[in-house]
Amino acid sequence: MHILFITHYYPPESNAPANRVSELAAEWVRTGHKVTVVTCTPSHPGGRPFPGYRNPAIYREDLAGVDVIRVGTFLAANQGTVRRSLNYLSFLASTLWHRRRYPRVDVVISTSPQFFAGLAGAFVARHQKCPWIFEVRDIWPESVSAVAAMGSGGVIRVLEHIESWAYQTADQVVAVSPAFTDHIENRGALRRPVKIVENGVDLALFSSADGSDFRKRHGLQDKLVFGYVGTHGMAHALQTVLFAAELTRDDEKIAYLMVGSGAEREKLLAIKEERGLSNVVMLDHQPRSAMPEIWAATDVSLVVLRRSPLFHRVIPSKMFEAMAMARPILLAVDGQARRLLEAGDCGVFVEPEAPEALAFAIRRLAADERLRRDLGERGKAFVERNYDRTVLAHRYLSCIEDVLGARPRTAAATRSGRDVPELTRRSVTSALER
Repeated sequence: MHILFITHYYPPESNAPANRVSELAAEWVRTGHKVTVVTCTPSHPGGRPFPGYRNPAIYREDLAGVDVIRVGTFLAANQGTVRRSLNYLSFLASTLWHRRRYPRVDVVISTSPQFFAGLAGAFVARHQKCPWIFEVRDIWPESVSAVAAMGSGGVIRVLEHIESWAYQTADQVVAVSPAFTDHIENRGALRRPVKIVENGVDLALFSSADGSDFRKRHGLQDKLVFGYVGTHGMAHALQTVLFAAELTRDDEKIAYLMVGSGAEREKLLAIKEERGLSNVVMLDHQPRSAMPEIWAATDVSLVVLRRSPLFHRVIPSKMFEAMAMARPILLAVDGQARRLLEAGDCGVFVEPEAPEALAFAIRRLAADERLRRDLGERGKAFVERNYDRTVLAHRYLSCIEDVLGARPRTAAATRSGRDVPELTRRSVTSALER
């Protein structure tokens, strides 16, 4: 079959949505299916095109056998509500504007975040006269209100009506967490029951690595490294980690590593400097290929979010990577994430936004090497049994086949979208050099 996947984020970007879609697509291609991804110029989180890329109206490249069509958007860094909203809306507009130039497919999948990327799938599928699968990675617009990025007034109510329409219109809703099911079903009558295809991890990439060189480069030799890897956003309450670092600064063997970018990074850097936290190393966003080495350089993975009932539904994808690398997890997220932690018996839970409790747990784990080793080993075994991305990709394929079996298929035509300019990474670079 030919699958069209619409996503705002895709490699070489390396956030959780990009990783999920690219790993699913790669496995589907390996099993003999054709996958076309519609996305935008890679620019997350800085808002500037990655090296070798630019931002034309539309162009095409092949990445690991996946046909990638990139459409032009208004570029914006991952901060500031207005500019990011323009970035999101421009992707929706550009995706729809170019819909006649996409190849004919059997099914359209679109994913949130962001919300408008998900909506684009409804209109592209209508144009293609094929089923639409709406993948829900995040509950919008509720999550926007939860981090105070937007009020709870008229705009939110309009978005909630659109959200309900999307759930009711989709031929199938796929959620990444079972905790999303009640919310989705309460928004109105669905065509089919919600299917769950959880996040997972590429076990071929995240299995083992040597972090000794990374430690040397950043002065972390002979330290017990507590690491946070991911977005530094409004939802993450990372000041809690800095306050815990201040409370444990008397223990010279404990160090903190924070890797990533986001709307709150500059504020966090200011707190670090203001409080003289020499036990904290903060690095900007790193490429996906560097992640195994970074995980190998940490002793304990920190997973934190703000204290909010909304985040009780969330399972941060970094948990799976930490488990695959046999790293124990110190978790400050209640709800579904806590249940996963307890099911795998692979870490320690503390209340969110509680620096004293976090500092106490850090001291406990720092003092007990055997506990750290046992938690890490149990997590690795648990993720290998339950969250192998290859297995999950085939579960997703079964869901797609069920949808196609329930609705007459439109045979994918031979038109391949040759009117889309084809720019490989090499040709993009050459164009820039000219």
